Amino acid sequence: MDPTDDDEATGRPEPESGEPAETLDRPLPERVRHRVILLAGDSFSGMTIAELPVTLRQYARFTPSRRVKFGGSAMAAALESDSLFRQRVAARLRAVEPELAEAVEQGTPPPAADPVDVAAAAFVLRPPGWAKLVAAAGEEAQRAQAERAEQEREREIARLREELAEAHAAARADGERLRAELEAARKEADAVHRKLRSAVSDVRRGEAATRKLRAELEEARAEAAGARAAAEGEARRLRARLAQAEAALEASRKAVREGRGIEDMRLRLLLDTVLDAAQGLRRELALPPARLRPAQTVDAVEPGGMTPQDVAQRALAEDDPALLDQLLALPQAHLVVDGYNVTKTGYPTLPLEKQRLRLLGGLAVLAAQTGAEMTCVFDGAELAAPVLLTPPRGVRVLFSRPGQTADELIRQLVRAEPRGRPLVVVSSDREVADGVAGAGARPVASALLVKRLART
Repeated sequence: MDPTDDDEATGRPEPESGEPAETLDRPLPERVRHRVILLAGDSFSGMTIAELPVTLRQYARFTPSRRVKFGGSAMAAALESDSLFRQRVAARLRAVEPELAEAVEQGTPPPAADPVDVAAAAFVLRPPGWAKLVAAAGEEAQRAQAERAEQEREREIARLREELAEAHAAARADGERLRAELEAARKEADAVHRKLRSAVSDVRRGEAATRKLRAELEEARAEAAGARAAAEGEARRLRARLAQAEAALEASRKAVREGRGIEDMRLRLLLDTVLDAAQGLRRELALPPARLRPAQTVDAVEPGGMTPQDVAQRALAEDDPALLDQLLALPQAHLVVDGYNVTKTGYPTLPLEKQRLRLLGGLAVLAAQTGAEMTCVFDGAELAAPVLLTPPRGVRVLFSRPGQTADELIRQLVRAEPRGRPLVVVSSDREVADGVAGAGARPVASALLVKRLART
């Protein structure tokens, strides 16, 4: 086995030449040490787990920032003790920053390069005289850091001086403000003292007035007590006189009631005698109740009753809602409505359920206004089940039976009515209108009822 391979596997440093090895006479400056650890952490991406020193393998899967944070001391120790690991870091540095690496190895670092980068590169590459380069770069870095610290201190001193000047100005302003407030407080205190002295004098005058009022009050109380005693004595005398007067009044009322009771008894006895005599005379004569009135003996022409035909002959148009009011004003009038014929004339766009509810609501109001009998007929021939509906007050709701139309049910209702009763049928169906007219009913158009309901 090649000795170099054994050294690479065990992590032991390579043998150096016979010359004494260069060493640092002081620790690496902190900034240089941090830069060296960053270079070592960046080189992990180009190595396998086996190529890493045993002490650093646990940090291989860390992110670069966590690797520097938790494995910085271990990486610094490995760079110092493990030459093979340091050579691999140096190879990574030559690949990333070839110009800086070449210049450091030749001993002529670029004048414009950062001293920290030069010192870190010299520590990793270890060219001849690297310790001097590290020391010089460290001194330059410390000098630059000292200069920056001095500049920072000067800026801090300037800032503190400005803050001090501002504080002095604020203190002067606060002092002036406090002096002005103190002067105002003194003036306010003087005014308060003056008001206090005035209030004390007012209190004393008030106390004197109070003592005077208390004396007057005691005197008034004494006078009131005397007047109250006199009033109570006078009241007792008046109550005694009132009791005597009430006793005399009650005695007189009793005497009046006794005298009036005798007279009332006599009159009531006489009235009962007359009434009993009249009742006995009516039973004895067997007189029937009087049906004829004096006004009926006068010879005159009596008016005849109005029929639906008479209402139709009055001067009203067939589409005038007042015609329907006149028909319903007849005695014992009965209104029969072809339900769906009216709803499809007035509001055909609504569903059937809402059509029914709207029509029945209008008919209920019309029934309450006119007092006429209302019957609304709907076609139930096509219904699969009975309609669940609560009829409104004053309106009779009927559905035709299966196999029967609403027109046939309306004709049956008209035939069931006695001849001569005012019967009005609302339907725009010409066949229905002609049929009920032949049976003695008065047909009207559905539009007429729609107009009339629109007014309710």
